[in-house]
Amino acid sequence: MSPQEKLYTEIGDTIEDVTLSKMFGKPCLKINGKAFASFFENEMVFKLQGEDHTRALALDGSQLFDPSRKGRPMKEWVQVPYAHKKEWRPLTLSALVYVQSLNK
Repeated sequence: MSPQEKLYTEIGDTIEDVTLSKMFGKPCLKINGKAFASFFENEMVFKLQGEDHTRALALDGSQLFDPSRKGRPMKEWVQVPYAHKKEWRPLTLSALVYVQSLNK
């Protein structure tokens, strides 16, 4: 297991009621059946909005998530490189809060 995947797994394992699952055939974190973070190409991907989305996208090397690589990015999802691994946990929690807010 790569250091990147290890960190992704550790983050998921430490959040209560989160399950490790799959999205587009790639590992993801879900709460109540809804994905809020994923692991893709040794980077983490987060479903975000507002200031959290802007902050994540401003990190050097971050980009909108385009799993097909065909120029059709998912606008709410931001892919963040391992170079910003210190941001992965806070962004995971922000994504979790956002997805939980959608279910209310």
